[in-house]
Amino acid sequence: MNFFRGVMGGQAAGPQPSGAETIQKLCDRVASSTLLEDRRDAVRALKSLSKKYRMEVGTQAMDHLINILQTDRSDSEILGYALDTLYNVICNDEEEEQDAVTPLPVSGKHKNVSMPDENAQKQADDLGAHFTDKFIQDPEHVTLLLTLLEEFDFHVRWPAVKLLTALLKNQGPQVQGIILVSPMGVSRLMDLLADSREVIRNDGLLLLQQLTKGNAAIQKIVAFENAFERLLDIITEEGSSDGGIVVEDCLLLLLNLLKNNSSNQNFFKEGSYIQRMKPWFEVGDDNSGWSAQKVTNLHLMLQLVRVMVSPVNSPGATASCQKSMYLCGLLQQLCTILMATGVPADILTETINTVSEVIRGSQVNQDYFASVNAPSNPPRPAIVVLLMSMVNERQPFVLRCAVLYCFQCFLYKNQKGQGEIVATLLPSTIDANSISAGQLLCGGLFSADSLSNWCAAVALAHALQDNLTQKEQLLRVQLATSMGNPPVSLLQQCTNILSQGDKIVRRGSKVQTRVGLLMLLCTWISNCPIAVTHFLHNQENVPFLTAQISENLGEDERLVQGLCALLLGICIYYNDNSLENYTKEKLKQLIEKRIGKENFVEKLSFVAKHELYSRAAQKPQPVFPSPEQMLFDHEFTKLVKELEGVITKAVHKSSEEEKKEEEVKKTLEQHDNIVTQYKELIREQDAQIQELKEKVVSMSSQNEQLQATVTQQLSQIQQHKDQYNILKLKLGKDNQSNSQGDGSQVNGLQTEELTQLREEVEELHKQHALLQTQLGDKDALIDTLKSEAAQKAECSAGASDNTDLLKELEALRSQVQLQSSEINLLKTERQDLLKRAETGLSDTVSTGDSSSDPAKMADLENRLAAQTAETEKLKDETKSLSESRADLEQQLASATSTVAILQTENAKLQTEVQESKKEQDDLLMLLADQDQKIHSLKQKLKSLGQTVEDEDDLDARDQTDDDEEEEDDDNED
Repeated sequence: MNFFRGVMGGQAAGPQPSGAETIQKLCDRVASSTLLEDRRDAVRALKSLSKKYRMEVGTQAMDHLINILQTDRSDSEILGYALDTLYNVICNDEEEEQDAVTPLPVSGKHKNVSMPDENAQKQADDLGAHFTDKFIQDPEHVTLLLTLLEEFDFHVRWPAVKLLTALLKNQGPQVQGIILVSPMGVSRLMDLLADSREVIRNDGLLLLQQLTKGNAAIQKIVAFENAFERLLDIITEEGSSDGGIVVEDCLLLLLNLLKNNSSNQNFFKEGSYIQRMKPWFEVGDDNSGWSAQKVTNLHLMLQLVRVMVSPVNSPGATASCQKSMYLCGLLQQLCTILMATGVPADILTETINTVSEVIRGSQVNQDYFASVNAPSNPPRPAIVVLLMSMVNERQPFVLRCAVLYCFQCFLYKNQKGQGEIVATLLPSTIDANSISAGQLLCGGLFSADSLSNWCAAVALAHALQDNLTQKEQLLRVQLATSMGNPPVSLLQQCTNILSQGDKIVRRGSKVQTRVGLLMLLCTWISNCPIAVTHFLHNQENVPFLTAQISENLGEDERLVQGLCALLLGICIYYNDNSLENYTKEKLKQLIEKRIGKENFVEKLSFVAKHELYSRAAQKPQPVFPSPEQMLFDHEFTKLVKELEGVITKAVHKSSEEEKKEEEVKKTLEQHDNIVTQYKELIREQDAQIQELKEKVVSMSSQNEQLQATVTQQLSQIQQHKDQYNILKLKLGKDNQSNSQGDGSQVNGLQTEELTQLREEVEELHKQHALLQTQLGDKDALIDTLKSEAAQKAECSAGASDNTDLLKELEALRSQVQLQSSEINLLKTERQDLLKRAETGLSDTVSTGDSSSDPAKMADLENRLAAQTAETEKLKDETKSLSESRADLEQQLASATSTVAILQTENAKLQTEVQESKKEQDDLLMLLADQDQKIHSLKQKLKSLGQTVEDEDDLDARDQTDDDEEEEDDDNED
C-alpha cells in the first residue's frame, strides 16, 4: 500500500521513479495481483496518470485494462476505472476529470476547456486514432462495450457510452461496421434514450449522432427502433424551440436520420410525424429577446422541414410532404413567422428559404402563398412585401437572395402565378394607388444598384420560364420615359441599356447588370419567334451584338461576349424569316463576315466553362459567398445546356442543308400524321372489337340466365300443378261434407248461411278451373319455345349445308373453265387443218396424202362433236348448279331473316316468360289465399257442428273407395 500512496501523492523516501516505470509497475500489479482490491487500486492509479502520461498508459496498459473488462465483470467500481482510463487514452478532447461523486452535468455536450495549438491538437488526434485502431483490431472489444451498456450501474454505463462515442469520432466507419453486424448492437444503443438519468440519455444522443453519420443502413435501423417517436417526445418534454442544448442534440440526430435517406423520410411522413412539427413554430406576439439557443433550435427545426421537401428528393415524395404540410397547417404557421415582427434576421432568412421549398412546384401551396397578406395598413400581399426587400439595397445580402429564391419557387411550374405577375405590368391592370409586383421588378431592373438589376432581371425571367403566352404578353408592356418623349416597350428599354451611349450605359456597364439583362433577353426570346422578330426589328441590336462578340476584351467581358453570342444564336435558331433583312441565312452570313464561325462558337462555349456557371448549375437555391459572384441563375444554366449544341449546329449549317432538314421535317410530319391516323383507326377497331366481345359475353350470360329462368319456370309450373291437384282433392272432399249437412240445422245454423257457404265453395271451384286453364296455356308456351329452339338448330345446320354446296359449285365452275379452254384449243386446231386441207385439194398432191387427210379430218370432227356434247352437258350442269345456288342463296337469306325474326320472338318470349313468372307468382298468392279461405271455412263448419274431414281422412277414404271399386270389378268378373 505504500507504493500506491507514493503514486497517489504521498511522500516516499528515496529517489522518485519515472512515469513510465510507475506505469509499468502498476501494469504488473494489475496483471499479477490476486486480490480484487489491489487490482482496483492499480487501475485507479492508472486512471489518474492517463492524461499526463497518455502515450505510456495507452501503450502499456490497454491490454490489461481490456482484460479487466472481461474478467472482473462483477465489480462495477473497477470496471468504471478501466473504462475511464481507456476513454482518457482514446479521446482527443482535453477535459477536466469528472469524478463519480461530483455533481453530474445535465447536458451531454462536451466542450473543450482550452484550445491547444494546432500542432499539439494534431498530435493528440493522431494518438487517439492510433489507440482506437489498436482497440478495434479485435471486434470483440467493441462487442464487449456494447454488452457493458446493459449494466445499469451509472459508473459503468456512462463511461462505456463516452468511450464508444470517442471510438466513433476517431474511426467512425470501422466502428459502425462492427456495431452493425453485432447482434442487438443498435438496439442496446437505442435503450440509452429511455434511461431516466439525463446525463446518460444526453450522452446517448451524442453517441447516436456519431453512429448515424453517413451510414444509411444504421440510419434505417435506428429509425425503425422507434427513434422518431422518442426524439420528438424528448423535444416536447424539453420545451421545443425554447428548450436547451438537449433539443439541439435531438434535432441534429433527426437531421442525420432524414437527410438524403428517402426510406426514413417516407417512414417519417407515413408515421404522421410531420403534424407533430407544427407546434415548434408557434411563436408568440412578443418576439423580443430571443436567446442564442432558441435561435439555434429554430434554425435546426427549419432545416428539418427543408430536408423533407428538398428539391433533390424524388418529386413524388416531395409533393406528398408538401401536401401534408399544407393540410396540417405547418405552411400557414411558417407564413405567420414570415410576416411577424421582431424575428431575428437569420431566422427570417431561413424561414423564407423553408417556405420557398414547401411551395415549390405545388399548385395548392403556391395559391395559398399568393393569398397571404402582410399585417400592414392597407394590407399588402406577402409577395409584394418580399420583393420590396429584394430590391432594397440596404437589406442584408443573404435575405435578398432568400427572397429571390422564394419568388423563383413561387413561379416554378406555376403558369397561373406567372400570368398574375405579368398582368401587373400590363397597361389595363396597373393601379396607380398601389404598389404591384411588376412595378417593383421594373424599378429594380432600372435602378442604380447592380444587384437589384440582376435580381429583378432573374425574377422577371422566371415569370416567363416555359410560358409562351406570357412572353408574348410581356411584349405589350410600355414604359414611360422623360417628359415629351413617347413610351417605349420593355424589350426596347432592356436593349437600350445594353446598346445606347447615355447615362443608362454607364450605369449598366457593370458586368452584373449586363449579365442579368442578357439572361432575361435570352429567356424571353427563346422558343418565341414573335419576340425574336420584335428584337430584330430594332436596327441597332444586331450591330451591337456583333460588335460586342468580335472585340477582344478581358475575362469578365468575355462572359458578356458569350452571352451576346447566345442571344444572337437564339435569334438565328428561332427566326421565322419574317424580316427580310434579318433572315437566318443573312444572320449567318453576317456572323461569318464580321466574327467568324469558329470565333463565334468559341465565345459561345465560354459561358458553360465559367466557374460560377458550374456552381449555379448544382442546385436551384441561389447561394453566393459575395454579391460580386452572383452572376448565373440555375434555370438559365439549363437553358444554356439545351441551346448551346443546337445553336452551334444551326450556325454551321448551309442553306441547302437547312432546306433538306425542312423537307425531312415535313416528310416526318406527314409520316407522323399518317401513323397517327392509322393509330386512331387501330384504336377505333380495338374499341369496336372490345365492344363486340363485351356484347358476346353479355349475350352468353343472358342466354345462360334465360335457360336457368326457363328451367326454374318449369319446376315452378310443376309445383303449381301438384298444388292444384291437392287443392282439387280438398275441394272435392269439402263438397261431399257440405252435401251431407245440406237442408238441416246443426247447433242453430240457419239454411241461408249454409247456402252462402255453398256459393263461396262453387266460386272457388270456378277460380280453380281458371287457374288450370292458365297453367295449360303456360305449358303450351313452353312447348312452343322448345320447338323454336329446334328450328334454330335446323337453320344453323342448313346454313352449314349451304356452305358445302357453295364450295362444290365453285369447284364445278373451275372445271367448266378448264373444259372451255380445251374446246377453244381444239377449235383452233380444226381451223388449221381445214386450211391445210383446202390447200392440198387445190394443188392436187399425191394420192396417199389426199386419202389420209379426210381420215384425219373425220377423226377430228368426231372428237370435236364429243367435246361439244360434253360442253353442252357441262353447261346444263352449270345452269342447274346456278339455279340450285340461287335457291340456296334464297334459302340462306330466308334463314337469315328467320333467325332475325326468331331473335325478335326470343326477346318477346323472354318478356312473356317474365310476365308468366309474375302471373304465376300471382297465382301462387291466389292459391294461398284460397287455401286460407278453405281452412277458415272448415274451421267455421267445425264450429257450427258440421263434420269436416282433414286431408289424411280424405286420402284414407280415397284409398278405401279405390279398394272397394277393385273388389266390385273382381266380383263382376
